[in-house]
Amino acid sequence: MVLLTATPSIVEGLQLWKELPPLEQEKLRFSESDPLLDNAAIGDPISHGQIVDLWALLQDAGRDTYTLENLLRGSNIYIKPPPPKPEPSKEYKALMARLRRDEEQRIYDRMANPLSNLDTFTQRIPTGQTNLASAFAEVNRPGQDADLGDDDITLNDVHRQMMLILNVVVSILGVAATLWIVARWWSTPARLFLTMGGSLLVGVAEVAVYSGYIWHLGEAKKKDKTFKEVKEVVQTWVVGQEKDDGLGEKDESVVIDHEESTKDASLRRRRKGELTSD
Repeated sequence: MVLLTATPSIVEGLQLWKELPPLEQEKLRFSESDPLLDNAAIGDPISHGQIVDLWALLQDAGRDTYTLENLLRGSNIYIKPPPPKPEPSKEYKALMARLRRDEEQRIYDRMANPLSNLDTFTQRIPTGQTNLASAFAEVNRPGQDADLGDDDITLNDVHRQMMLILNVVVSILGVAATLWIVARWWSTPARLFLTMGGSLLVGVAEVAVYSGYIWHLGEAKKKDKTFKEVKEVVQTWVVGQEKDDGLGEKDESVVIDHEESTKDASLRRRRKGELTSD
């Protein structure tokens, strides 16, 4: 069912319809989905079937000026207005009031203590840059330890891969050049096929050798994982404990006499006068 907006002509026709006898008024059909027309105003909804019935009643009543074209002129498709917004809760109102007070307080603080135009961001907010850097680092922090990586290991892997590719290319080019020179008495197509075939065989051999090397490394790693490391205490000692040489004798400490040490020191000491006399 299409609903249209009531035009001034339709509103006037409805006023004339109300003046008709009750039996004539009943000819204007109303279904459950049709809007009521008792107090219709300009812009109110009215169905297309009701407009046609109203036009037929007005024609029967001798109102020839109310043609169907005049009734529909200026009418548009009726769009139901959106439902009213629900009343906000008390918590929402309290939150909005607090936010308004905070904003008013910030505006007042800026008016009471205006900032210089030459101040930088770090001067206004000393910890702002640090907080931004920390937040950026926290957001972009790797989720797993394996994602951290190691620059040295990565660089070594890249270097090894590049050297491997370079060795394969050099081997293929070397074999191709050698075959091309060796078969210089052959015809050009034969030399070309020989060179391409030899290069292809060398490339396949290089790939096979490298694949075997990788396979052996994987097998070695698997075997290493199967070995269990057993730790055993070989020898223990206590710091400061006297050592026994196995014959029942122990190392004895030697005490140096202070007087003997001073005598030896006096014998070896030379005075400045003696050095000059010598």
